[in-house]
Amino acid sequence: MSVNLASGLSAGIQALGLNLSDDRQKLLLDYVALIQKWNKVYNLTALRDPADMLSHHLLDSLTAVAPLARHAQGQAIRVLDVGSGGGLPGVVLAICMPELNVTCVDTVAKKAAFVQQVAASLKLPNLRGIHARVESLTDPYQVICSRAFASLPDFVSWSRSALAEGGVWMAMKGKHPQDEIKALPSDVKVFHVEPLVVPGLDVERCMVWMKPEAACPV
Repeated sequence: MSVNLASGLSAGIQALGLNLSDDRQKLLLDYVALIQKWNKVYNLTALRDPADMLSHHLLDSLTAVAPLARHAQGQAIRVLDVGSGGGLPGVVLAICMPELNVTCVDTVAKKAAFVQQVAASLKLPNLRGIHARVESLTDPYQVICSRAFASLPDFVSWSRSALAEGGVWMAMKGKHPQDEIKALPSDVKVFHVEPLVVPGLDVERCMVWMKPEAACPV
């Protein structure tokens, strides 16, 4: 992995205000190297340039770390990353927050297998990849997240059976998805929309936090 990528990652982490050890940063770079190595076999991403992978995948996913850390408050919660593909943001969250228990689910067997390979190669006991449709999952997760996966109504409807009591949905989106928010089921409420800034990318990003209405304060 080139020095340029390492310095770019370090600068991005600093811009995001994250405190990640050298060991964690190395794991992130090793993860990008695995994506590069296995991309042709697993068809993980259309991006081929490592610099693009850094900005569009790694730094983009890293914007979720601080918001999730504020929500989790150091608790060892279970996180489900839906439609994870090659593990974005799930693998990044598992690397940066070892206290989390992260499961990445995808309907494409090769992509789920890749996440399993990442967990083994990088020795991440808190990460696993499973090949399944999210609708079939019933194990409870305190946070269910997605990154550019589906519309908000589809995301919450498909994953509802896996949401723990008192759990929340955390959706990484581009522009503020007002139309999708309006189309949410009546018993799902948005309690926070958080703007995200990706270092080095001039793009609109936001995080939409949702929970079942029963969990909302009266």
